[in-house]
Formats: sequence, structure tokens, C-alpha cells
Amino acid sequence: MPADPTTASPLTALAPALRTALIRVRYDADAVLDALGADAHSALGRSEPVPVRRAARDAGELGTLIRLLLLGDALPENEVAAALAPLDIDRALAAGLLERDGDLVRAALDLRPLDLGSGPRWVLSDLDDSMRRRTLDADHVLGVGHASLSLLRATPTDPVGSVLDLGTGCGVQAVHAAGYAAAVTGTDVSRRALWLAEATAALNELAIELAEGPWFEPVAGRRFDQVVANPPFVVGPARIEHTYRDSGLALDGASELVISQAPTLLNPGGTAAMLASWIHTGDADWRAQVAGWLPDHGVDAWIVQRDVADPGLYVGTWLRDAGLDPRDPEAQQRAEQWLAAFDAADVEGIGFGFVYLRAIDGPTEVLAEDLSHGFDDPLGAEAPDYFRRSAWLRSVATNNDIAWDARFAVDAATALERVLLPGADGWEQRVVRLHRGDGPRWQHEIDDTLAALLAGMRPGGLPLEELVELLAIGHTGTPATPQFRSEALAAITGLVRHGLIAPEELTAR
Repeated sequence: MPADPTTASPLTALAPALRTALIRVRYDADAVLDALGADAHSALGRSEPVPVRRAARDAGELGTLIRLLLLGDALPENEVAAALAPLDIDRALAAGLLERDGDLVRAALDLRPLDLGSGPRWVLSDLDDSMRRRTLDADHVLGVGHASLSLLRATPTDPVGSVLDLGTGCGVQAVHAAGYAAAVTGTDVSRRALWLAEATAALNELAIELAEGPWFEPVAGRRFDQVVANPPFVVGPARIEHTYRDSGLALDGASELVISQAPTLLNPGGTAAMLASWIHTGDADWRAQVAGWLPDHGVDAWIVQRDVADPGLYVGTWLRDAGLDPRDPEAQQRAEQWLAAFDAADVEGIGFGFVYLRAIDGPTEVLAEDLSHGFDDPLGAEAPDYFRRSAWLRSVATNNDIAWDARFAVDAATALERVLLPGADGWEQRVVRLHRGDGPRWQHEIDDTLAALLAGMRPGGLPLEELVELLAIGHTGTPATPQFRSEALAAITGLVRHGLIAPEELTAR
């Protein structure tokens, strides 16, 4: 059994010796990949232990730790003791890191190496069912899963003074934040989560403030430069079966609570990056629904929907996540109750995505959009640029001369595509598109007139007003009409928002 989480974590006392062992054996993300090879490493991600076990057999003490900590194998005590030296095995057993299995020893916790961009990192969490079938306890502390990795990639890492990791769980987001923030605070309602997060911080030699309590209570009255949140956003009935995913609030109530209250935690100019879910019902617009959760003043919000799941798929996914087989009677009963709650609320789908907020001095602005297409670049690098572009566009909204006097450049990753189809007289142009080749890979359909305007944009070139006048005279033989100018400005600002073009003042930073 794991150590009592109501007391200070005995794992913290083990951290120096355990860290020494992990560094000595090179139990880090790069070395594990090198030892296993690409194929076996991919098998590890697919929860297929046999290829991993075969590859680890010839990897010495590193292979022992791979089998012990990543596969959950029971191994001879002398092999484990050698691989974890100078850590004392009896202390590791007493602290709950290891447990006995007959004459063998196996891991009692998940200890996973990560590459977060600031040297080797390790995260402690409860064992999941990826390698051995198990049903998760109500207070299960989730490790580094798909949602955690998604948020890691989606979090901006510009240097800041203070970060709040709301609902820290095993502490992985807090450990990530320690790489770019001067001070990090993690909160959680689960004492067991904080027990493991404390050990994770100690193992990585990081000073992370941890506080126990629900939602925002542990940091009431405080403000931060950045808030990161992977809350229990699972949409379902108002119940708590697993604290890592269930909030006790009905449907998307947890996401509504976090999104609506996060702005109160931000310093002026502070930002938030969060995972969230929302329901789709009938003809209701999910964009308006989520935007309605925000206050009327003080927020610039970028809300990105990455996926929409049908109710049946959604429920089955989360049942499996908890270690349940949807074919078992107990799981079927839970699924029936879950889907009945969806039916009662007319839920037709569940949206999932990222919510970015920035504290501003002015009326709230919201861009909520679908980004369901594939792209490789993480959104974490895009969000700060989005907010810089958004701030510039707010200045244009109050003074159009800022845009008319600006000189623009087409982003180096922007490409122009023309789609021609066969017609009666040969090829006929049907669509003209701009593609952004990096970041979220936005696309905008344009016309030949706007394409000609963009062709005149280059660093050090003419201001927008002169380009528009030249374009109008070239196309019509007369100066630009108010309608022509208005349409041109609207098109340009739309391209700026998505980073396909930029004014020089934004590209010169």
C-alpha cells in the first residue's frame, strides 16, 4: 500500500538519493529512446510491453529501470537495488515507491522521465492501467497523459514572474512552469495529489509552493502573471468518481467555473492557458455559449475548439480511461446513467479545446474558432503572438490611421494557392487561397484584388493607404471609394489576426 498521504511525503526524503540514481543510470527521456529504439519506444506509447521488454533486456541497469518503472514488471530485489543505488530499497518500500510481490519487487508508483526543454525531469504519479489491467481508485493521481501533454505543448513559455498551476495533480505543469517562471504555485483539492507533487518537485530540485483546497480558495486574493489549468473538465453528471477528472458540477460546469473566474487571478497583462470542454446542443452556437462565461470587461480571449465527440464515443473513452471495460455490466450501468444525463440536457456533442486569456484594460474581446484540421506546431508559441496582434488590432479599431500609415509584410510562411478546374475554354480559376505554413496553419480564401494588394507588401515598402490607392487606380482608373477602402481594411485586419501578414512594428520585435 502507498504511504499515508495525510502526512508529509516520505518520498521527499528519498528524493536526493533517487535523483542520484536516475542521473547515474541515465533514466531520462533521450536515453530511454536511445536504449529502446524508435520501434520499441512506439510500442511503449501503444501500451504493448513485449517489444519494450525485449529491447530493455540488453540495456543494463537502464533496462532494469525501464522494466521496473515503465512496464511495471516484478524483478529480483538485487537487480532493483543495483539499478537504484545509492537509494536504500527498504526505505523505498517504506515510502511507497516500491512494493513486494512475493520474492520480487515491483514499482508502486509511476516514475516517468520527461523532456520539458530545461534538462531531465521526472514525474511521480499513481500507476495507470496502460501495462497492467487495473481499476483506478477514486483518489487516483493521473500521470502524464494525452491531456497533460497537449497542455504542455499549448502553454506559452515566455519568461514571467509568477505562475499558478490550478489543479496541479502530479505537478507536471508546475514542473514545466518552473523552467520559465520565477515563482510557481500549485493547488489541488486532492491531498494525495499534493503528496505526489511535493515529491516530484523535490526529485527535480524545484521550489514549488503547494496549497490544498478546492478551485480558487487556496489563492484567494492573490494574482499571477500566468495561470495554467488542466481542471477536472470531463462533461457528465454532477458526481465525483475520480477526482482527477470529475468536478461534481453538472455537464460543462467545471469549465464554465474556471474560465469565468480565471481572469480574477491575473495581474494586468497576465495570461491564462487552460484545457476545457463544452456541450453542443441543438442549434445553439458553442462560441456564444463559451464567450458568455467571460466577464464583459477586462479580457482578450482566444478559444480554440480542437475536436467534437459524439456522446457515445465520449463516454466510452472516459470509461476506458478509468480502467473500465465498456463491455462489463458495471461499466454499462455507468454508461447508461451518463448517456441519460446527456439526453436530459439535449447534448449532441462535446467540444474540447484550449482557452487562452489575457487581462486587458477595456471591453472583453473574444475570438472562438474551430481548429480541427491537423497541424504540428504547438499553440504555446502562437498564443503570445496572437495577443500581440490582437492588441495592435484594438488600437486600429480606435484609430484607423494606424493601419493606413503602417507598412506591411507578408509572412515568410504564407503561400498563395490558385485552384483551377477544367472548363469550356480551358482552365478556369475557382478559388484563391492564402495558406499559413506554420503555427495553426490557417487558410483564408481571397480574391484577385486582395492578392494584388498583398503582392505590393514588402519590408520598407509603401504604407497601406498608398497601396490601396494605387490598386484602385490600377483596377478602376479612379481613386479608392469609401467602400473599397473599408473592404480592403477589413480584409487586411483579418489576415493580421491570423498572422498571414503583419505590420512592420510587430515583425521588428
